[in-house]
Amino acid sequence: MKPVIVIHGGAWEIPDDQIEENIAGVGEAVRLGWRALEKGGSALDAVVAAVNSMEDNPIFDAGIGSVLTLDGTVEMDALIMDGERLEAGAVAGLRDVRYPIRLARLVMEETPHVLMIGEGASRMADRFKVERITQEELVTEFARKDLKDWMKEHNVKGNSGHDTVGAVALDANGNLAAATSTGGVTGKLVGRVGDVPIIGSGGYADNRVGAVSTTGHGESILKVNLAKLVLTYMDTGMEIQEAAEKALGYMSVRVKGTGGLVALDREGNIAHAFTTSRMVWASMKNGKLESGINP
Repeated sequence: MKPVIVIHGGAWEIPDDQIEENIAGVGEAVRLGWRALEKGGSALDAVVAAVNSMEDNPIFDAGIGSVLTLDGTVEMDALIMDGERLEAGAVAGLRDVRYPIRLARLVMEETPHVLMIGEGASRMADRFKVERITQEELVTEFARKDLKDWMKEHNVKGNSGHDTVGAVALDANGNLAAATSTGGVTGKLVGRVGDVPIIGSGGYADNRVGAVSTTGHGESILKVNLAKLVLTYMDTGMEIQEAAEKALGYMSVRVKGTGGLVALDREGNIAHAFTTSRMVWASMKNGKLESGINP
């Protein structure tokens, strides 16, 4: 099986002056994921490498650069899923972990649980020596300005952009994996958890069908279980791109939600689709890098 990886850096109204940085960021991340695959690494290794890179890049809403809660703090969520065994790990409400996706993988591989939250997840980070980080180090000037601008509208039910990163990969053994990480949405209430750490919403992987990582309005994605919906359509025989577009269309009509996703089927066919104005994405297949941001 020929390895493939496709990633996204979020579906939202990406400003013109951030296009170059976004495309460069996903380009760097997808290369790191591809390098893991080239060295014989697993699909899990690849998606973690790619997402790690974006968690470290302040242009993206994950890890350093995460958007702020209404209280001006960072709370992060992440998910990873192994398509071979249908094993998954997720974390929510992290306030001081540098790489949430690494901790999500440890939840999957080192505990009998699927989802860990808050203080318990932080204790687990200490146990496995996952790198910690302060709130001051996580918060960027962009995030502060974004919250300040948001608060002028003072609408807790409003939607914000700067959303979510994710990756899906197929390795040489034919195994699929999905990973998604986020700081959430600007101005969210403390304790809010969106779609990202919820299996079937923020992501899903099943060797029998495919793998998906989503991005967009979290509450809408949760309501339609977007990642699993794509695979459900694919399971009926629908082509991957059609399934991606149909699932997003259903979410738009049924709950008036916008978003995007990247997906792979078990043969390594790629899909990327979005209903927002832009979504930055990148893929590598047969050693060739492709990327985009506009419809």
